[in-house]
Amino acid sequence: MGDLSLSAVLAGFVAVVVSYSGPLVIVLAAATAGHLNQAQTGSWVWAISIGSGLTCIGLSLRTKMPVITAWSTPGAALLVTSLGAYSYPEAIGAFLVTGVVITLVGLTGVFGWLIRQVPTAVVAAMLAGILFSFGTGLFTSLKTAPWIAGPVLLAYLLGKRWLPRYAVLIALATGVVCSAVTSRLHINLHSIELARPVLTTPEFSVASLIGIAVPMILATLASQNAPGMAVLTASGYQPKDRLLIGSTGLVSTLLAPFGSHAINLAAITAAICTGPESHRDPKRRYIAGVACGAFYLLIGAFGTTLVVFFAGLPKELVAAIAGVALLGALAGGLTGAVTEEKDREAALITFLTTASGVTLLGVGSAFWGLVFGVVSHLVLTRWRTTRNGANTPQPAGK
Repeated sequence: MGDLSLSAVLAGFVAVVVSYSGPLVIVLAAATAGHLNQAQTGSWVWAISIGSGLTCIGLSLRTKMPVITAWSTPGAALLVTSLGAYSYPEAIGAFLVTGVVITLVGLTGVFGWLIRQVPTAVVAAMLAGILFSFGTGLFTSLKTAPWIAGPVLLAYLLGKRWLPRYAVLIALATGVVCSAVTSRLHINLHSIELARPVLTTPEFSVASLIGIAVPMILATLASQNAPGMAVLTASGYQPKDRLLIGSTGLVSTLLAPFGSHAINLAAITAAICTGPESHRDPKRRYIAGVACGAFYLLIGAFGTTLVVFFAGLPKELVAAIAGVALLGALAGGLTGAVTEEKDREAALITFLTTASGVTLLGVGSAFWGLVFGVVSHLVLTRWRTTRNGANTPQPAGK
């Protein structure tokens, strides 16, 4: 309780708002594409919400770091096009295998070892690239909703000047009021009902394992867990990869029979909770992770009912709040990317690749930003041209 702060709790709340206002829509679209009934869809939302909530709270308290978890967004996007080709029990079987494999990859430490080989500047540049679109989203919202995004930005700047710890809260309150005044707030809660989990017996087939499990494993590890680890590292923390990846994989496995496709480390919402807006003292930011988990559990307990609440928020308000909440993290990423002169070009390539949003072989731009950045780093620093023109191999970074 001594570490409790309003700013950290607010950071956790904003992270949840961003999660349910954007990525959850992809889950609902996948449920529709897979012809799931209302009970199965509600159980899916319950499972990913409860899984995210438990891991947020447990891992944040265990590590004293703001560990933010979420459901796999690229995994859900994959299911939009593939779920309809298999029976629901076959999909559950693929989810179960996905959780087991990710658990084993995490516990063995292989994944963490690979991440630690990436230069710090490249990691920081990838973080900046991930957050770049959210920073620009704040200003593109000015075109479609100037009387929402404009006051949010102004309120944030004024709050930052006189009440910096509550700048995001002031911006959020201002945005909600402006949305209501401009009749852009559409929240209709006719009834609130508790979620009812549906247990499905998994079935296994070679087709579903190849079509769902394999790409789900790759997408979750490369596009979610890798950036998630990078966000914590770039914020000055030392994440324990075996604990974090192993735990999220285990929870995914346990909740797979109820519809959870994959629980993993978050990146974008994590940046909201790991930055200075959460708390000036990095040692007290873990409260944001605990708060985020508590909000996950609250919403998950009511399944799809409270999702209607977040669906009623104007997308411009969500974009503007996410933008101002991530300004500090974006600035930190850009600073870390250019600190070391010898790594600047590799970091720039990482930033541009990640910010481009390119998807190759079904894997998102964050992963390819790491790949291109590491390759560039090796090419530019491992082989140096001597004065006489001969190439001499030298250790990376020397």
